[in-house]
Amino acid sequence: MSTESEIESESENRCPCSCTCRTLGLIYGALLLRLWLAVRAIQTGIEKYAGTLASDQPVKIDGVANTQDLLSSASAKEYALSHYHGVPQGLVDKFKAEPLMKSYTVMDYTIDPLKIYDIILGPALVVLGVTILLGIASRTSLFLLGLLYISLTWGLILIKQDDGISWLGVHMILIVMALMLSHYNRCTIFKKW
Repeated sequence: MSTESEIESESENRCPCSCTCRTLGLIYGALLLRLWLAVRAIQTGIEKYAGTLASDQPVKIDGVANTQDLLSSASAKEYALSHYHGVPQGLVDKFKAEPLMKSYTVMDYTIDPLKIYDIILGPALVVLGVTILLGIASRTSLFLLGLLYISLTWGLILIKQDDGISWLGVHMILIVMALMLSHYNRCTIFKKW
């Protein structure tokens, strides 16, 4: 049994607004997790449109272009629709060697799952990231992002990329945490979903 002085000491150490403080912390936690997952998905999707622009420029000597046709190569990162690659080329070759990723024919239509995934991956990441960021049907958006990460995990399992699988496992834990905190997720549209 606790003595009367121990009970008084415990009540003095508690925050008088313990419920409010804890709720505010959970609200902040849900917001930070939502922002992190959204930014991660959006930027990963945008990076699918990244490419390198290479150019050769004449070497300048004292600010004047040389007359001996010396050129220096310069490259810069740029984003354009023409650079889009959902699945990096190095991985495409590995996936094509996998029996589960072969194209198949259904009712005279050839279906190539790798090509479909290559087209859908970048836009799906951007759209899901924006919906999570804006709080549009947050629970459903988080669930769909989780399904997308599961599909990425499946692909990495096929080509034995254990490091990538581990990273996606961490992302899945973060999504589950965000779903667990969804009650405290504020500033959302279609909160029920």
